[in-house]
Amino acid sequence: MRPTGKLHLGNLVGALENWVKLQEHYECFYFIADWHALTTDYDDTTEVARNRIEVATDWLAAGLDPAQSTLFVQSEVPEHAELHLLLSMVTPLSWLERVPTYKEQIEQMKEKDLGTYGFLGYPLLQAADIVIYGADYVPVGEDQVPHIELTREIVRRFNGFFPVVTDAAWRPGKRKQLLRVLEDADADRASNLRALGRTEISEGDRGTIRAAILKWFRGFEPGHWQEFFQRQKVDPRLFSVL
Repeated sequence: MRPTGKLHLGNLVGALENWVKLQEHYECFYFIADWHALTTDYDDTTEVARNRIEVATDWLAAGLDPAQSTLFVQSEVPEHAELHLLLSMVTPLSWLERVPTYKEQIEQMKEKDLGTYGFLGYPLLQAADIVIYGADYVPVGEDQVPHIELTREIVRRFNGFFPVVTDAAWRPGKRKQLLRVLEDADADRASNLRALGRTEISEGDRGTIRAAILKWFRGFEPGHWQEFFQRQKVDPRLFSVL
């Protein structure tokens, strides 16, 4: 919630009442979005600090419980800005320009100069807010649904450039998938493949897997194995260890 002024009944009915209910059933993270406030109020920040206190006070009064939920100020976690910067490196400008609320808010706030990247890139900062905590659910209004969809596309694009290895990718079933793919590959490396198949790989032993795979791929031209995996339509997270 942005600290752009005192909260009102719309904030209570539209968000806070639902947040209070959610904290009873989920691990919730609620933050005062002071960096988001700068996207429209960058020219006068004198009230932001005071409004942060006002918002926090109203949250507690509405029933948000620090013992049940994590409550914090966005700018106190610099990783939000760092991830926003990284996401901005791979996000096409056209994706941001076609967000429905972008032009709508410019029309609604004609008195402000919103021809800035900060305002245009607001959905990127929101995307960073979501993915930095690996959120499963994001409670937003209907007007924010396009932002959530954009977040999904941004993350897919980012992971396409920088595949992420998750713990799930190294479960026994995933290892079997890896070996099955390798079995279909170059027959000239059959002996190394059999050695790889005999390798005892414990749960999470990524170093052993990496050494075995690199040994098997010795002799491939640079980039050849990536092309092979793409043709096989293999989950890239299995191989980002390479």
